[in-house]
Amino acid sequence: MEAEFWLKKWEKNEIGFHMSEANPLLIKYLDKLKLEKSSRVFIPLCGKTLDIAWLVSKGFSVVGAELSTQAIKQLFSELGLTPQISQVAKLQLYQAKNLNIFVGDIFDLTAEMLGSVAAIYDRAALVALPESMRISYASHLRQITHSAPQLLITFTYDQTLKNGPPFSISQAEIEQHYSTYYQIEQLETIKVQGGLKGNVEANEVVWFLNKKS
Repeated sequence: MEAEFWLKKWEKNEIGFHMSEANPLLIKYLDKLKLEKSSRVFIPLCGKTLDIAWLVSKGFSVVGAELSTQAIKQLFSELGLTPQISQVAKLQLYQAKNLNIFVGDIFDLTAEMLGSVAAIYDRAALVALPESMRISYASHLRQITHSAPQLLITFTYDQTLKNGPPFSISQAEIEQHYSTYYQIEQLETIKVQGGLKGNVEANEVVWFLNKKS
């Protein structure tokens, strides 16, 4: 979506997409990434997800990218942390122990700025973007992370009944974006209890993307 769309969501506190606990699917499938302790995990379009605190509590270092300054101020406040804030090119960098968040347009984030990451956890980025942006996003994500392995969570539902975000993303589209670079494994498909946005039948799909050798 356009940047203004998400900024207004945060300004109006319209964040029904924000979960009140760490994502059970992250907890269940994190081991697929085979991470060593202190590994850096990148969360694109991270918001103030509680997955960040959970990953840090497990000994990992989290680096995120987020458009909304308000979301990141809330994140650090809720974690009880006072960030060091610096300017890195067009982005602001909020830093605390084992936590680095780049605030601004993710397309302004470079591989050099991001640094080495062991894995990507995409629970809210690909599904937040309209089809016209997903091709550019997937390509940019691969470039800045050097195709680090991904734990990816998407939704499938009848897009004619409800427009996104979150958007419905088919297996064919996942393969279109990633099959050249990754071995793609579908880990689980779960019916969304109560439907998506309360009234549309939907499935949540968990993917493991492992870089091809």
